[in-house]
Amino acid sequence: MAPTASFADGGRRAQSDLSHKQGSRNREKYLLTSSNRPLSLTEAETRRLETLEKRYRNAARAQFESRTAYYHRITGGNYTTITVRDQKTRWGSCSSRGTLSFNYRLIFAPPAVLDYVVVHELCHLTHMNHSKDFWNMVASVMPEYKIYRKWLRDHGQELTLEAHMGRLGIPVRLS
Repeated sequence: MAPTASFADGGRRAQSDLSHKQGSRNREKYLLTSSNRPLSLTEAETRRLETLEKRYRNAARAQFESRTAYYHRITGGNYTTITVRDQKTRWGSCSSRGTLSFNYRLIFAPPAVLDYVVVHELCHLTHMNHSKDFWNMVASVMPEYKIYRKWLRDHGQELTLEAHMGRLGIPVRLS
C-alpha cells in the first residue's frame, strides 16, 4: 500500500497523488515528497501542472477516439459518447446507454495497455458483464490481453502526471 499523508482539507492522499479539492477544480497545493512530507506548491507550479494535465487529457482523448474507432470495427456494438476522466479507481467503464469512459492517465501506459482497456470496454457493448463469453470476446480480439491486464494491476499506481514527469526528468517544482 502506498504511503499516505493528511492534508489541510482533512483528506488523506497516496504519496504520488495530487488530487482535486472537493467542490473545486483547483489542484491541491500540496504534493508529497519521497520522504512522505508535504511539499507546498506555488500558484505558478499549480497552474503549470493544471496546464500539463489539460494537454495530456486532450492527447488522451485523441488517442481513445482513434483506438476506439479502430477496434470498434472488430468488436461491433454501438457506443454513443467517449468521455475522458481522472477516475481514482477505474481505468474505463461502459454504460448501458453506450457511453465509454476512459481514465486519461492511461496515456502514460504502454500503447498496448491502453488498447487493452479500449477493447475491454468495447466488448462490454456486447456483454455487459464479465462472463466467460465476455472474456472469450476480449481474447478473440486481443489474445495476449492477460499480459496487459496484469501490467495494469502491477503498474497502474505509477500512471500519474508527476511520475511521468519524473521519468522524463522534468521537476514538479520550478525552483
